[in-house]
Amino acid sequence: MIKEPAGPEQAAPSIDAREVWAVMCELVLDNVRRREVSETLGMSFSRVRAIRRIARRPMSMGELARSLEMDPPNVTTMVDELEELGLAKRRPHPTDRRAKLVEATRKGTDIARRADEILSTPPQAMNTLDPADLEQLRRILRPIAAQRGS
Repeated sequence: MIKEPAGPEQAAPSIDAREVWAVMCELVLDNVRRREVSETLGMSFSRVRAIRRIARRPMSMGELARSLEMDPPNVTTMVDELEELGLAKRRPHPTDRRAKLVEATRKGTDIARRADEILSTPPQAMNTLDPADLEQLRRILRPIAAQRGS
């Protein structure tokens, strides 16, 4: 059963929740997978994160900075590098003359797709789980993921 998100008046997560969260983080934040993406694509994982974001939809520089949780000057440098690599391009914002949109080029979209394929491949151990266990895991995680955006 999923508990309501902890507010200031609620107790800290139980030890059990922390343990489960630690296991989930270890699986999801697997540095081996990030290294595989970086090595396969020949670029830093931070550049991969950026190109994956703008391949989904064009973003203003400010939106991209917020989505990557980076300072705008660092994002400007990164977008300059992505442009030099032929992975991204800037264009005028259709409704804000002061802003530029950043979008992926065809080459950038291909890179993002390759990264997504690598990152969406589950660890081999997940393939050994019983289908009923996978369904139960999905049922448990979906409401947690849905709360992330709220």
